[in-house]
Amino acid sequence: MLAHLQGGQWNASNLSRSMGMASPKTSESDLDVLVDAMMVRRWPPFFTNGSKRLVKSPKIYVRDSGILHALLGIVQLKDWQGHPIVGASWEGFVIEQIACNLPIGAQLFYYRTQAGSELDLVIEKGLKRIAVEIKLSTSPQVKKGFWQAIKDIDATEAYVIAPVNQSYALKDGAIVISPLDFLNQALPIL
Repeated sequence: MLAHLQGGQWNASNLSRSMGMASPKTSESDLDVLVDAMMVRRWPPFFTNGSKRLVKSPKIYVRDSGILHALLGIVQLKDWQGHPIVGASWEGFVIEQIACNLPIGAQLFYYRTQAGSELDLVIEKGLKRIAVEIKLSTSPQVKKGFWQAIKDIDATEAYVIAPVNQSYALKDGAIVISPLDFLNQALPIL
């Protein structure tokens, strides 16, 4: 069930109901075990002191994309490319690479408001706050909510991580960048 929730908001009540469990506490307890075993990443939301109505549920990711694909019955690349989970799979893979290479003292969050402003990743260290959107497209498009979220969190830098060969700038200073270039260029300056 968690594989189908990849990159989605955690809702213990819905999962418990779907699995026929008597109590959401059971699914919470089971999730704690998987998080402690480092099989699942529970991604906390970013909170600001503003008056925005924020989504406060954590996001859930199966940390190993190979295990995720096995759980979903994805065997070949062509199966993955046509699967509804493809975007969330890519997002989880990129997030895991960033989390494993994070500088000491940096923290990771996601950001989402009830109005739809959203960032896949907020990286915070000291006074620096990096906004990140992850797209599985060689010509990624971001929506108005991305630009609003950058303002909401008062980001010092903004990136769109995508499978591109060369980095390029979007308006207002956001940069489209490959995952490897992000790891080699953006993270070290934190």
